[in-house]
Amino acid sequence: MLYYLFEYLERQYQFPGASLFQFITFRAALAIILSLSISTIYGKRIIDFLRRKQMGESIRDLGLDGQVEKAGTPTMGGVIIILATLVPVLLLAKLDNVYVLLLIVTTLWMGVIGFTDDYLKVLKKDKKGLSGKFKVIGQVGLGIIVGCTMYFHNDITIKEEKSAVAVEAITSVTSTNTSDFNPAIKSTKTTIPFFKNNEFDYATLITWIDQGYAKYAWIIFIPIVIFIVTAVSNGANLTDGIDGLAAGTSAIIVLTLALFAWVSGNIIFSDYLNVMYIPNSGEMTIYIAAFAGALVGFLWYNTYPAQVFMGDTGSLTIGGIIAVIAIAIRKEFLIPILCGIFFIENVSVMIQVGWFKYTKKKYGEGRRVFLMSPLHHHYQKKGIHESKIVARFWIIGILLAILTVITLKVR
Repeated sequence: MLYYLFEYLERQYQFPGASLFQFITFRAALAIILSLSISTIYGKRIIDFLRRKQMGESIRDLGLDGQVEKAGTPTMGGVIIILATLVPVLLLAKLDNVYVLLLIVTTLWMGVIGFTDDYLKVLKKDKKGLSGKFKVIGQVGLGIIVGCTMYFHNDITIKEEKSAVAVEAITSVTSTNTSDFNPAIKSTKTTIPFFKNNEFDYATLITWIDQGYAKYAWIIFIPIVIFIVTAVSNGANLTDGIDGLAAGTSAIIVLTLALFAWVSGNIIFSDYLNVMYIPNSGEMTIYIAAFAGALVGFLWYNTYPAQVFMGDTGSLTIGGIIAVIAIAIRKEFLIPILCGIFFIENVSVMIQVGWFKYTKKKYGEGRRVFLMSPLHHHYQKKGIHESKIVARFWIIGILLAILTVITLKVR
């Protein structure tokens, strides 16, 4: 909203300073400051409201140190993250940008699913919460929306050639104008890290049969998007098990994605780094900056000992947003690296459950690989304090983020 206001003031009255709002970097900086302020200042009020409404977490005794003491801690704190993200976005972003709209829909969609789950657990005293199949249906539904939008929407394109003529035509570093010499095109191409010719077209998975089948590439593309959205949102949900782990890890991931979104939406830097140029995608930087500020602000109250838990309202939303950003900037193959913490948490549960079922069937008694899954609980069982586990996971997350950024040039 403010973007359009200052654009009008600049155009009609040459209002001093109004031109700053044309720059993505300036609006992103404002977004992160505003979201950080909202989540820290108003977060306390929301926590007090949740406490008055007795939105306390019901804790199952799993034999973990300090677990019982957390009973009654307000949950559904993901509302803080959602509000602190959406308010700056509505004020500072271009609301007609398809990528921004897609992220707003993702936030609200996954937020409703998570909120419903938390509501059933806390107020309806249903320990199972929302049935797993309904969660999956919701995640699949979002995947279909994202996949169809990415594939069919006319404003979602890439630019394959970035010639010197096109670069010279750009008058601003933050401009997203395209050149007539190299028009933007619809494509299902994505990026594969560490390879010199690092672009892969999903259409090739079907065009090897016949080139005429390229128009049916959505049959391959949309299920892949559904899988990514489901996997990452579940990974974030599993990671939210101890104070500050999911929020801190996600903040590291999101700040890294902000860099990729800005570069991918900037014709000069995408040309220099030989990164796929995605017109209009740079606007996502404002959304991502607001999201990162909301996560960091939430940590003010979520670090050990937590004053509030994000609940599924937060964790499912976080995973969904991260997945959609990665898909939108064509960096979904970097998810196993950048979201390595989510990935290993997911894998640890799969290994634990799979091995338990296999050994029970073979030996009549289920055996475990880990003392407890997800992985962070394994280390808790080993007697390591949760704050130390979180700090070490953050360090690993930073290393993975650095490795991800290196893929911009290492091929």
